[in-house]
Amino acid sequence: MQLLSFTVGNEAYAIETRRVIEVLPLVTARPIPHMPAFLRGIFMHRGQFVPLVDLGWLLTNHPLQERLSTRVIVVEYTLAGNPATHQTIRLGAVAENVLSLWNDADAEASLPALHTPAAPYLGRVLRIAGRTLQLLAIEHLLPPALVADLITPAPASPSIPCGPD
Repeated sequence: MQLLSFTVGNEAYAIETRRVIEVLPLVTARPIPHMPAFLRGIFMHRGQFVPLVDLGWLLTNHPLQERLSTRVIVVEYTLAGNPATHQTIRLGAVAENVLSLWNDADAEASLPALHTPAAPYLGRVLRIAGRTLQLLAIEHLLPPALVADLITPAPASPSIPCGPD
C-alpha cells in the first residue's frame, strides 16, 4: 500500500494514497460556531462544501502554524460503521510538509495499532527508510455524531399528483 507522509508538530504521519483526492495550498475556511476546535470550518472544493480538520488540534491540542509548507489534503472519507452503503464525503485535513510517498512493504519494522478509544484514528507505526511514521485511519478522524451533522441528505422528490384515484 502506498502512503503519503506529512508532519504534525515534530512527528511524522501517513495516510493511504488511495484515499487522497488532491493536495492543495492552505485554504481559508468559513468557521462554524460551536464546533470542536479541531474543525476549522468548511470550504468549497469543486462545487461541494468540505469540512476542514486541523490535524494539529486533533493530534497535539494545538493548531498548526500557517507556513508555506502547510497544505490541505483532500481525502475521500468513507463513513465508519456503514460499510454496506459505502457513503463517502470529502474531508480536508490540514498538515505540514506533505512531501513523501512511501510503500508499507518497505517497512523495516512495524508496530500494530494500539487501541485507544479516545483516538480511534491512530493506526500502526512503521519504520521506513530510517523514519518512523504513524498511519492515520481517515474513516475514524471524526466522531460519528459530528459526521452525521455534516452529511446533507439528498433532497426529497416532490410529490406530484397523478390525477383522481
